[in-house]
Amino acid sequence: MKIKIKKGVDKIRITHNKKLLWIIIVLIILLIAVIYFIIQNKQNQNAGDNESTNNNINNNKNKNCVPATCCHATKCVLAEQAPDCSKAICSMVCSGPLDCGAGHCGLINNKCGVVSGKDN
Repeated sequence: MKIKIKKGVDKIRITHNKKLLWIIIVLIILLIAVIYFIIQNKQNQNAGDNESTNNNINNNKNKNCVPATCCHATKCVLAEQAPDCSKAICSMVCSGPLDCGAGHCGLINNKCGVVSGKDN
């Protein structure tokens, strides 16, 4: 590859293939559209999950709320959504809002949440 400098030309001029440029632009627009629809789909699924969870709580007010994780939980979920903690090994450190009797799980505004104080 040789670079030829013409007399009287002060700048380097780069020419490009206009068809290739338009193909790249269209592909970028399509990529943005696909990402947008994926994000919208996930948001719609999350909204549906939240509605079904709220419906479960509203329909099952007598169900128990339990910690969402096996060790040092910071959130609570319905007992039917509880993780399997049969093989969990936890430290004895009191670090979460539910540890060492600092709080317990209960219904708050028809949602499972952490309630301060000992369980009655």
